[in-house]
Amino acid sequence: MRALLSLAVGSFGIGMTEFVMMGLLPEIAEDLLPDLWAVSSEQAIGQSGVLISLYALGVVIGAPTIAGAVARFPRHRVMLVLAIALTLGNALTVVLPGFGLVGASRLLAGLPHGAYFGIGALVAADVLGPGKRAQGVAFILTGLTVANVVGVPVGTYLGQQWGWRTAFLVVTGVFALAAVCIALFVPPHPGDPGRTLRSELSVFRVPQVWLTLGMGAIGFGGFFAVYSYISPLVTEVAGAPQWVVPVTLVLVGVGMTVGNLAGGRLADRDLRRTLVWGLAALAAVLVLLALLAFSVVALIITATLVGAIAAVLSPAIQTRLMDVAGDNQSIAAALNHSALNIGNSLGAFLGGAAISLGFGFTAPEWVGAVLAALGLGIVLLAYRAQSSAPVAVAAGREH
Repeated sequence: MRALLSLAVGSFGIGMTEFVMMGLLPEIAEDLLPDLWAVSSEQAIGQSGVLISLYALGVVIGAPTIAGAVARFPRHRVMLVLAIALTLGNALTVVLPGFGLVGASRLLAGLPHGAYFGIGALVAADVLGPGKRAQGVAFILTGLTVANVVGVPVGTYLGQQWGWRTAFLVVTGVFALAAVCIALFVPPHPGDPGRTLRSELSVFRVPQVWLTLGMGAIGFGGFFAVYSYISPLVTEVAGAPQWVVPVTLVLVGVGMTVGNLAGGRLADRDLRRTLVWGLAALAAVLVLLALLAFSVVALIITATLVGAIAAVLSPAIQTRLMDVAGDNQSIAAALNHSALNIGNSLGAFLGGAAISLGFGFTAPEWVGAVLAALGLGIVLLAYRAQSSAPVAVAAGREH
């Protein structure tokens, strides 16, 4: 258990570094884009969303390449190296000046993200054993969701009070702690000496892998279209004071934590229904949020539901990838985070574009609903294709 908790410390740091920027976009925009901010704060916030997209791009690039390249090495050593790399990448965000260099640091900080989660999920799944694979995935993801309850709101508050870089200084300390814990408590865990980057990349020849990646990249992008701009939604649309933003983030994080744990159990019980009903419910609740965002109480309640429903999908998508990937488990587990961060980048970009075009701060909710509906279409297509040309699926119930 100490080993899994050590890995969860790192996933807490990843959750914080990925999401805390979303609560601090106004502060970041004012600091790094002062000239544009003086002309239009709305455009400056929309452009600052690129920093979220750059981190996500780093995840997309790093997840398959790093996970595939290190599949043959002992996993406990790989996890330590990844924790150190995350520490250094976030330290650069703290010290580098200017929008361009901060953007480069976010790209670098994102590179180890997917491999850390992917390889950590394999360790957790092995520990918990057959029949509980999705729950093992959910355990590692719990650090990320708890970060949304504690780390992101605290980081947002600190960033609002003492400058946005303070939040990333805290993140750097969390990753340093994770590296120490991994070195002390994660026991030797062998890799697969026979695996190479070339053999791992053969996973991309499987059509069901591409469809599953689409579920995450497009369907889950609906969540990020909204979450990326939660701060102006609270302050500009609902008219709430700034201190309500961390409160909203806490409650969204609570929803994500509950949804993640429920999602692991639901996916182990019936993976197909979890994906279908999860994406349908996400599209519906995003429409509801767009309609109710003008009331701060309704906004907070609905945003919490958005977090819960979206989090149900994450362990389900990762389990689906592990099911259809055959022997390529290391890269499959990491690819889930590539998919989710394509969704992060796509959602942040489209939501920011809608705001910049003058459609207002509720536009990302409508963008998100469309993305979730498209993700549902991909799920239905994937299962229809599977029923006409069955693939070898690992021990998971997909009724």
